[in-house]
Amino acid sequence: MSGPDIFKAFRMSEANGKNLSREERLAAKLRENLRRRKAQARAMDTEGSSDSDESGVPKPGDAG
Repeated sequence: MSGPDIFKAFRMSEANGKNLSREERLAAKLRENLRRRKAQARAMDTEGSSDSDESGVPKPGDAG
């Protein structure tokens, strides 16, 4: 990207949040981040739903 293109991209992202206050933008970003992290945690949980954790050590409470 050249100089003017960078400014154009910046202005386009500004236009999306133009009417939102700083707190509202931050709250929206936090909600987005939380959703993404929950989705990642669910994906990790379904991948590693075996009887041991990532280290290979059995989970507490599991027999033998």
